[in-house]
Amino acid sequence: MARVLTLTLNPALDFSISLDRLQLGEVNRTRETHLDAAGKGVNVARVLVELGHDVCVSGFLGADNDGPFLRAFEALAVEDAFIRVPGETRINAKVAEADGRVTDINGPGASIDDAAWQRLLDWLDARAVDPRKRPEAVVIAGSLPPGISPEDLAALVARLRAADLPVWVDTSGEALAAAIEAHPSAVKPNEQELAAWACTPLTSADARLAAALRLYAHGVEEALISAGPAGVLWVSRRGAWQALPPRLDVASTVGAGDTLVAAMLHGVLSGHPPEQVLRLATALSAESVRHVGVGDPRASDFPQLQQQTRVRRLNDVDAGGALA
Repeated sequence: MARVLTLTLNPALDFSISLDRLQLGEVNRTRETHLDAAGKGVNVARVLVELGHDVCVSGFLGADNDGPFLRAFEALAVEDAFIRVPGETRINAKVAEADGRVTDINGPGASIDDAAWQRLLDWLDARAVDPRKRPEAVVIAGSLPPGISPEDLAALVARLRAADLPVWVDTSGEALAAAIEAHPSAVKPNEQELAAWACTPLTSADARLAAALRLYAHGVEEALISAGPAGVLWVSRRGAWQALPPRLDVASTVGAGDTLVAAMLHGVLSGHPPEQVLRLATALSAESVRHVGVGDPRASDFPQLQQQTRVRRLNDVDAGGALA
């Protein structure tokens, strides 16, 4: 399988709480709690490892509380190339209620100074020219920590692309808009993030497709749109494709997008046919919402979930978004 590098610039310890219903201003009793080493890039790494890839994880970690990350990386058997910075990695609270509603309470993260940022850039430059360590793809996922601007992210994407590395980006807001201008290989906005980038409401399937075609025409080779129960939209040189997931009871949506990114990258790197790529990724993302955490490709009913995932081709596209 492929060698992949994931970059999590603003990781977190996720304190996940499951309860029947959150009652504000009152004492709440939990059904289940977990404290996990997380961050979108770390979650992507978890899925890629399960799918058989050789993964290196990097970014920034607070030196004062990196123990859970050390244990997680050892259990995953991934290479830990995180740069340690003074202070603590943030702790995020994720409250999942029985009806599927999830409330996120996220901290800003440790501040990254110019010296730490340059250390990461120098390490990436060395990695890109080392034939033993050069990744076949780089995934940049998650928010930006204090000290790192959207312009910094765009420059990072451009730097990696100049080294002829495929770069997949999953972020939001100004960081997403800046990254898109640097022409990454792939991005995965949800429909709200895509609407913000396109500056237009996406109130229909046709509107989502038009915006995804614009994203592809803008230079993003793999435009991947997640739209919850409305499924997944994928526009690339392979055409425009849509997948509808099986209907499942939702316990938590945390990790579903990370699962989708990882599984899509797995399929693309493996050279699988587009219908197979999208079917597996959509089904695995759907599997993840049944529980806290990322999707499990070893789930006993995963073959059935793939069979229940509906995939169809919408049209052919070229770089201008026209019919081929």
